[in-house]
Amino acid sequence: MKKILLLFVFILIFTPLQSAQAEDGDMWDYFGDQNVYGQKPVSDKEFEETVQRLEEKKNKTKKMKGESFHQGNETEFLTKVPTELPILSIPVVLKLTDNVQLPIGHYQVQGAKKDGKVSLKLYQAHYLIAELPAKETNDDFGHDTVNFVNLDTLNDNQVIIEYGSVDFNAYAIMDLAQ
Repeated sequence: MKKILLLFVFILIFTPLQSAQAEDGDMWDYFGDQNVYGQKPVSDKEFEETVQRLEEKKNKTKKMKGESFHQGNETEFLTKVPTELPILSIPVVLKLTDNVQLPIGHYQVQGAKKDGKVSLKLYQAHYLIAELPAKETNDDFGHDTVNFVNLDTLNDNQVIIEYGSVDFNAYAIMDLAQ
């Protein structure tokens, strides 16, 4: 019992001395450099600066995607927008040449200009099925949209394929297969 009492008195006497010494500096100073992860100690000032930078970055307003659109650059904007090719439904067999016919089906149509010649390319999936010679025109064929393709009856033996895009409008007259 004397040993326990002596130990208790010893702890009471030396404990206030340790806490008085710790007031001079930070209690962590007594542990030395025991950083197991190899991290550099950060001061309060550095911590506050980092928090402030992160708050500023968080509070910055993001630029909206359509913000730079102006009336003057509409054509440039429209030409850069990726568009799907318009689809043409052909309900009759068309005559391409004397021996070649274009079967009934659905085709994606892409207009092309090469060396001053205009043509309409007809695709199914990613395969080019036919390239039809066409004539460029300023007529929009009464369509309200910019990108369009349409098949109309011209007479009993012919149809007209009307095509429009941002780049140009064109048409191709095709004979019906007999």
